[in-house]
Formats: sequence, structure tokens, C-alpha cells
Amino acid sequence: MRATWKLHLLTAFLLLFHGAGGHDWSGDYSKLSGIIIPGLASTQLRAWSILDCPYSPLDFNPLDLVWLDTTKLLSAVNCWLKCMLLDPHNQTDHPDCKSRPDSGLSAITELDPGYITGPLSSVWKEWVKWCIEFGIEANAIIAVPYDWRLSPSMLEERDLYFHKLKLTFETALKLRGGPSVVFAHSLGNHVFRYFLEWLKLEIAPKHYVKWLDDHIHAYFAVGAPLLGATETVKGTLSGLTFGLPISEGTARLMVNSFASTLWMLPFSQYCKGENKYWNHFSGGDERGHQTYHCENREFQLNFSGWPTNIVNIEIPATRGYEAYPSVNDMTTTNFSSVECGLPTQLSFSAREIADGTLFKAIEDYDPDMKRILYQLKKLYLDDPVLNPLSPWERPPLKNIFCIYGTGLKTEVGYYFAPSGKPYPDNWIITDVIYEIEGSLFSRSGNLVEGNPGAASGDETVPYHSLSWCKNWLGPKVNITRSPQSEHDGSHVQEELNVEHRHGEDILPNMIRLPRVKYITYFEDSVSIPGRRTAVWEIDKANHRNIVRSPVLMRELWLQMWHDIHPDAKSKFVTKAKRGPLRNEDCYWDYGKARCAWAEYCEYRYVFGDVHLGQSCRLKNSRADLLSNYL
Repeated sequence: MRATWKLHLLTAFLLLFHGAGGHDWSGDYSKLSGIIIPGLASTQLRAWSILDCPYSPLDFNPLDLVWLDTTKLLSAVNCWLKCMLLDPHNQTDHPDCKSRPDSGLSAITELDPGYITGPLSSVWKEWVKWCIEFGIEANAIIAVPYDWRLSPSMLEERDLYFHKLKLTFETALKLRGGPSVVFAHSLGNHVFRYFLEWLKLEIAPKHYVKWLDDHIHAYFAVGAPLLGATETVKGTLSGLTFGLPISEGTARLMVNSFASTLWMLPFSQYCKGENKYWNHFSGGDERGHQTYHCENREFQLNFSGWPTNIVNIEIPATRGYEAYPSVNDMTTTNFSSVECGLPTQLSFSAREIADGTLFKAIEDYDPDMKRILYQLKKLYLDDPVLNPLSPWERPPLKNIFCIYGTGLKTEVGYYFAPSGKPYPDNWIITDVIYEIEGSLFSRSGNLVEGNPGAASGDETVPYHSLSWCKNWLGPKVNITRSPQSEHDGSHVQEELNVEHRHGEDILPNMIRLPRVKYITYFEDSVSIPGRRTAVWEIDKANHRNIVRSPVLMRELWLQMWHDIHPDAKSKFVTKAKRGPLRNEDCYWDYGKARCAWAEYCEYRYVFGDVHLGQSCRLKNSRADLLSNYL
């Protein structure tokens, strides 16, 4: 965004840092802090070793960028991999090279700074620029980067990350005199969840909620994969390149050395407790030894509540890594499929992925599965603080805003088959199942049967996982749907006191005009006294780019400005209208031969304007503009 846009919202963000809560920090905007917890692969990693790279003019020296330096990736990929890989069993560094997360805001703004690579790898840069141009002090915005390759327990064991995060909140309170606003994106929400559970072991139970109230004013969960993401399975079995110029096999080798990969495995909303894998081929007697505690609905409903089975995989009947036969080895004798070694297709739900059943079933056909089962059990299912592969109920925070994109084509299921190649290229994807606008389709375009949701996800995380936070809402919910662009309120739709049952989606009875992008707000401020919960569904907002969305930023600033204003008349900011808030929102209406939005904009030429639209500027002060949203 340009500087003018930030100038007009300066008052909003200053008031955001003005305070509004139980602590004695109201009346001084400088007392609030913003804490940013980035997502997966959204923190720079720097070398902490000296590594000589043969056949390449580029070596790795201490503090050199590793994630992400595309120049060294292209010229010395083997050296680069040494600095990225971790030991799959104990999560220690490669003997020749180690990497550590960078610190400060620069670690999360651009992963690969440069004239060309910078904009392509930008993550939080625009967000930080807005804060700076709003006039926010440098110590008011705090980034808490972490080594996103590690499991939560290893983050604490190696880096004392959660101890440091606790100190960050306490230092911010002591330094600035007020609580913090938490912004977490993608995997950062899982990190924050683990922190809240870890905190219970550090603080006396009677002081836990008070500590949260004193140190955290609001939590913005952006693009949170609350029930996991199906792409995790894709990366585990076939590789996920993150758009880098590496093969899928190399990507699989790298990603599977990271224990954090399993942190976002899809899981069932109906299962909790200590999960132990059990054999997919076991009979009724062995099933009794299973310790994964699930509600009856898990077995009454198909697909663990997800739209479809997440994994469908062909395996040969013959055991061993080289068991899959070639065509020339097949006999023409009329034997059964087991006798011939013909492939058998098995399907696995989210529950059977999270408890290890999938990996146990293909253990004899993939050398990496023993390592995955070991990590899954030790670092997740037996974690003494929290089993992250279990549903998250609403945390006891004062204000929660769950924000995510919808309406994009998102992968929800895969068909795998042996490729005949050695590890790590031993599996190929033969088909993909997508969700789009309430339907399921295969990669070839055929309609697939299943239980699709009312909407689709954000291109990375399925809707079923993103929308789990709707269960944090109470039994009565106010729903508002409005266009994302500036509007006069004529197309705003509202339903009050809509009944909501826990575990069920909320489906507003509202129309959608073609080619109009909407935001749908689900708001509850009464079910828990003194606490508010809101869910924002933003049409066509991509998972990776949502933190750069100007629509999200506008709504965030307006909501927080409204929250702390003494003249605010409602619990949430009004959705009745959205006028221009920056000069860039004004434009020339050629049909009427004047600036559009005449109530807000006027023609005012400034030297250097090259077209009529540039000369359309806001005519009201920012105070007048913001007063419309009380």
C-alpha cells in the first residue's frame, strides 16, 4: 500500500495501541504491542558453520542466508541441502553444516532479499511497512521467528523458544505498560496453541487466565489449519517443492527430515487422547488394543468428517521395498491378485493418518515410514504437553478473530501408486481430489462422491480445517455479509441470533451476486461474558498471500480502532458501509465525468499526476472518515 493509505489510518492504529482492557493502560496509545508469529517456511534461516562447497564459487560462511538463498540453491544444491537437513531421529544438524533462525522483523519480511527475488519471497514486509508508516515505534512490533523445521518439543528443548516467548510477552508488558495483540499465520497458530498449553505447566492454575488477560488483548488467527492440511501428506509421500527449482524427490528427502512436517497432518475432529497406531490389516481382536479415543460419530460418519478419504494408495501384496513387480514379471496364469502380487488399493481417513495407521500399512514398502512412525509417536502422540493432532477448543482469551480465505480450488485427497523407482521417488500421484464451491472433482474434471462442505478452502488448507474455529462461537451468532470493495450498504445482508450447534457448520441464508467478492462475518459477544469471538470468511483470499491482503488490513484496523474508541456503540465495528479510506481508493468515474464517491473524494490536481484518477483525492480528514465506523 502507498503512504497515503497509511496516513489516513494512522489514527486507527494509534488508537489500537491506545488500549482497551482490564489493565491500566487506557489513554496512552504507546502501551500496546503487536507480536507476529510467522508460518511454515516464513522465517529466514542463516548458516552457523563454515562449509566449503566443491565445484562452486559460493561457500557457506557464518550468518549467510540458507533459507532462502536461491543463488546458492541453484549453484551448490548439495551444500545447501547439508545446511537444511536435520537428522530424522534426533533432529540434530548435519555434521557439516548447521542453520539457525534469524531474529527480528527482518527475518520474516523477505525470505530472499533482492530486486527480483525480494517481491517474490515477501511475506510480512507490507504488514510491517504499514505499521512503520502509521508511526508505530520500532519496539511496538515484535517478531518471534522460530526454526520451523522442528517439532514443538524440540523448539523448547533446543532453543527454549516457549520460555523466550513468555519473556517476550512479559517484557512487552513491562516496557510499554499494556498487553499485546497476537498475529499468527498458518503454522504459527499451532505454535501459539502449544505455547498456551505449555504455559499451563509454568503458571499456577489460579493465575493462568489472569496472566492471559494481562498479557494478551486479542488474538488474530489468520489461515489457521486447525484440523491440519492435506498437503502435508502430499509432501510426506511425494514431496512439496515450495516453488523452488528442485525435484520432488529432493524436496521429499529434505522435508521428511523436518519433524515439523507431521505437525500439520490432517486429523479427525472427533478423536482425542493418546493416539497409538494400529495395523490397518489387523483383525477384530487386535483392534481392541487401540488407545485412540474417538466419539461414536467418528465411526458413524464417513471420512472422519472430512470431505473424502485423504489417501488412496496402491500397495503390492508381496512384502519388501522391491516388492512391486514390473509388467514383464507378471504371469499370465489366472492366479488371484494376492498370488500374483497385483496391487491392492487401501483408503485412509484423517484419523488413520494421524494415528499412524497409514504409515504402518506401507512400512514394508517405503524405508522412510519407520522414521515417520518414530517421530509421530515420540514427538507428537506422546508429547507430555499436548498432542497437537487433536481438536483445539476455544482458548480462554478475551478477544479472538479467526480469519481465512474461501472459494478457491483446494486439494482434499490423493491417489498414490508405486512408481517403480527407488526412494525418495518411489511414490507417484495418479489423481488428486479437489473441493470447489461445495463440490468434489478429480484432476481430470470428474465429479467425485463424498461430503463436500458448503464452501472450499484457501488453495492450501481445506475449508473443513479452516472453519473449525466456528465451533468457538456460541449458540447464538450474528452473521453479516458485505462486499469487500467500498460500498454504500445497499448490498449488505444481516441475520441476527442465528442458532448454532457445536460441531456443525453455520450456513447463512444469503444471496451472492455474480463477480462480487464478499466478506462474511460471524460474531458472538454474549455466550462468554466479557469475551468476544469472531470469524471472518474472505472470498478468494489465498492462504499464502492473505497477510498481504489490503481488505484484511482495512478490516483489522477498523475493528481495533472501534474497539478502543470511547464512543463505540456496539461490540463490533459496523458493516453498514465502507467508504474510501485512502487516496488510492478514489478514482475517476468516466460515465459521470467526475470523481467517484463524491461524498468522500474530490478532484484535486497535484503536479505530477498523469491521469484523471490520480487527481481524485480524499476531501475529508481522517478523523471524519473514521468517525463513520463507530
